Amino acid sequence: MKLKLIIILISISQLVFAQLPGKVNGNQILLPNGWKLSPAGHSIDLGDLPLNMQLSSSEKFIAVTNNGQSTQTVQLIDAKTEKILDEVVLKKSWYGLAFSKDDKHLYVSGGNDNLILDFNIQANKLGKSDTIFLGPIWPKAKISPAGIVVNKINTKLFTVTKEDSSLYIIDVKGKIIENRIQLPAIAYSCQLSADENKLYVSLWGGRSVAVVDLNEKKISSLIEVGDHPNELLLNKKGNFLYVANANDNTVSVINTINNKVVETISTTLYATQLTGSTTNGLSLSKNEKALYIANADNNCLAVFDVSTPGYSQSAGFIPVGWYPTSVKVSGNRILVTNGKGNTSMANPQGPQPISKADNSGYQMGSTANNKLQYIAGLFKGTLSFISIPNFVQLKEFTKQVYANTPFTDQRTILADGEEGNPIPRKLGEKSPIKHVFYIIKENRTYDQVLGDIKEGNGDSSLTLFGKKITPNQHALAMNYVLLDNFYVDAEVSADGHNWSMAAYATDVVEKTWPTSYGARGGTTNYEGGRSVTYPKGGFIWDYCQRAGITYRSYGEFGEYGKANIKSLKGHMSPNSPGFDMDITDQVRADAWEHDFDSLLVAKAVPQFSTLRISNDHTSGQKKGKVSPQSAVADNDLAVGRIIEHLSKSSVWKESVVFILEDDAQNGPDHVDAHRSPAYVVGPYVKRNAVIHTMYSTSGFLRTMELILGLPPMSQYDAAAVPLFECFISTPNFTPYMSVRPAINLDNRNLAINESSKRSELFNFASEDAVPDLDLNDVIWKSVKGEDSVMPAPKRSAFVILEKKKKDDD
Repeated sequence: MKLKLIIILISISQLVFAQLPGKVNGNQILLPNGWKLSPAGHSIDLGDLPLNMQLSSSEKFIAVTNNGQSTQTVQLIDAKTEKILDEVVLKKSWYGLAFSKDDKHLYVSGGNDNLILDFNIQANKLGKSDTIFLGPIWPKAKISPAGIVVNKINTKLFTVTKEDSSLYIIDVKGKIIENRIQLPAIAYSCQLSADENKLYVSLWGGRSVAVVDLNEKKISSLIEVGDHPNELLLNKKGNFLYVANANDNTVSVINTINNKVVETISTTLYATQLTGSTTNGLSLSKNEKALYIANADNNCLAVFDVSTPGYSQSAGFIPVGWYPTSVKVSGNRILVTNGKGNTSMANPQGPQPISKADNSGYQMGSTANNKLQYIAGLFKGTLSFISIPNFVQLKEFTKQVYANTPFTDQRTILADGEEGNPIPRKLGEKSPIKHVFYIIKENRTYDQVLGDIKEGNGDSSLTLFGKKITPNQHALAMNYVLLDNFYVDAEVSADGHNWSMAAYATDVVEKTWPTSYGARGGTTNYEGGRSVTYPKGGFIWDYCQRAGITYRSYGEFGEYGKANIKSLKGHMSPNSPGFDMDITDQVRADAWEHDFDSLLVAKAVPQFSTLRISNDHTSGQKKGKVSPQSAVADNDLAVGRIIEHLSKSSVWKESVVFILEDDAQNGPDHVDAHRSPAYVVGPYVKRNAVIHTMYSTSGFLRTMELILGLPPMSQYDAAAVPLFECFISTPNFTPYMSVRPAINLDNRNLAINESSKRSELFNFASEDAVPDLDLNDVIWKSVKGEDSVMPAPKRSAFVILEKKKKDDD
């Protein structure tokens, strides 16, 4: 009894000092991905995912378009007082934003409604808007205006589109389309030349800038730049064009006289080719000697001296908020929109039902009244105001940026670890583990599944699928390693499967999934169906292919032998389904077992296997479908069966299994909305260990890479802490025995109630086609009762640390 008490006290002590998302070292804010924020200047709150910001010609006004999953708005802000003057809720919008040169009009993209709104600015307010129609609304027409620019006399408006890859030239007065010019790839932004005879268009889906001759109404040339060119910036003379390339972490500098790239500026913190800076915003100082560049995934501005184009010099970095999307200079201040705000947070109340919805199924109303705790709309953007730093201040800012950043160029060569551990620290070192099995599940939080385990930092009041329903996951957590401080890098499945397979989600993924998740239309397929969504180096299978590592996929990025990406062709299991809630996970386990046994006989078990075991997503309370509890139990048993079968095979002695959710969007958690259950199983994994070390999706991938002898894929997995603490050099080959859940796996939804009626409207054809706010609510009610409500929110995301502080006081 005394020994047990000592162990519990030690565990509590470790948890108190474990890193949890929140404030550390004074002004630093730790994000769940292990990176830190310490935004310079001060900020005001914006809406959900501000993607674009524009300054009026007089610099009296700032306009911001908020294009997230929840409420979408356009905001008008007084640049001097920094106060929001007006805010208009938009049904649909995306990125496009432009003032007329006289400051009397603001043009705003209407997204997949395929229109542009023309707001008259009167008395510092956005007056009633006129509408410029480009075509019927989605899905009758697929257009979606993106970047917008107007000529000096406000007679012509130019907009480029991301759905039909076109340039539309519009007569402003008549509100009619004069010309439509087809572009070779989806477009992001556009800029008029100084003489207004040419239009420059960034081809987001390619690697070039199109130059459109506006007199001839045709593309006159294509200028090759970096991957995913997005924002464009012309200097005052118009002789130099700056192009931000998100997938390359670069800025191309183009001499517009001869259309030649005179230099390529690398915006990274270290000399690296790894993706992960995500360069996506540009602004010049008033004297045009300094270029400010927004690095979305490094949470900073890169500052360059560009006084001599072609010979630009790095001047330093400025720390900003989370995922900066746009930067402007006004007077002696730098303005930055931070797409995800200044912190991560808990969501103990979880996604809640929509109180007021239109027939598209998404929340309407003021962002100030939006109390939802669904992760996709939880992190509101901010607008930072930063005084332009002098040399000394910029030097201090630069030090702060490096202090916030876990990535270093040395970490790409030598990972964190320890001598003699089964996890190597660098390429060329051998591991006793030869076979990696990677199981990807769907959308649960830690508290939902493991919150009832007393040894971990859980809140049992939020547990829906405890030990009775998930006995195998509980057994794996308790018999091997309990990880109560693991966080997914993604918000939803669209970016989740990319983060899970590449330790990165491109700007195309991050900036477009909120539109479809908000039921606002738009092209989807984020699992290899569109090359525009690919990271520069591809996914982990591409890295395996280049390194000569054998690999196979069971339902991830493909199904029934059909692959979504080139590197998986010939590497897909022919009998493994993809996402389909009408197929039980027992079928997926059967398919894997049959395929595995055949490969075992042929001595051809691959070194790397990815398995999609996804029915913990559930079908809500849709009548006739498997109940949420049974769906999660089915998922749990499938995982248990796979591990049991593997553990009784001849390759078990050289194997390890990593299991995680692609995201944590479908539930509440009292620590952070990204916290999720994750498991590590194998002979070289520790037994009966509770580990409070902070881990991430990228850390799981880094561990797999080190075992397989692969380089990191992005700055995120290079920076992440590998799971060496979970491993031990002395193996235990005892096989695992699966446990059957204590409920029927085929219980069906029979009751007719409000939740079942809501569930009838859900589309379960693909993951996350359902409004998750509704889905999570009906799942909660299916377990807790139709009249139940989720617990009230906690006061803080950092319960353990706060409790410790009070105790100390």
